[in-house]
Amino acid sequence: MADELMVEIVTPERMVFTGKVEEITVPGSEGEFGVLKGHAALLSGVDIGALSFTQEGKKRNFAVADGYVEVTATKVTVLVESAERSDMIDKERAQRAKQLAEEKMGKLAKEDPEYDKAKASLDKALIRLNVADKN
Repeated sequence: MADELMVEIVTPERMVFTGKVEEITVPGSEGEFGVLKGHAALLSGVDIGALSFTQEGKKRNFAVADGYVEVTATKVTVLVESAERSDMIDKERAQRAKQLAEEKMGKLAKEDPEYDKAKASLDKALIRLNVADKN
């Protein structure tokens, strides 16, 4: 297809996805944004959130966390700490992580540096559960 865009999703452990897509939506640090072939070049931070793209008319969803994205007119490279495809997310594990994070946050003062870590863990668990439900 002439209107395809090359996408790579990479974590420190492995190449999670590489292939041509029609469009991609990324949870950028300044808000969610979409990319089509021919997009202006940009660099952005990636926040905890849902990344999705359309490939061969089918929408695919990933839970991603913390990283960077580089966009050119023909390629999007997503470098993140973690990326999980919706059908690979263990919902029970995500639910346990959510409960543990909520319990930890309940025991900490908001000024405690550990509170922010627990909040990030809660955000990741919630995104994983949300993305898993899109499968």
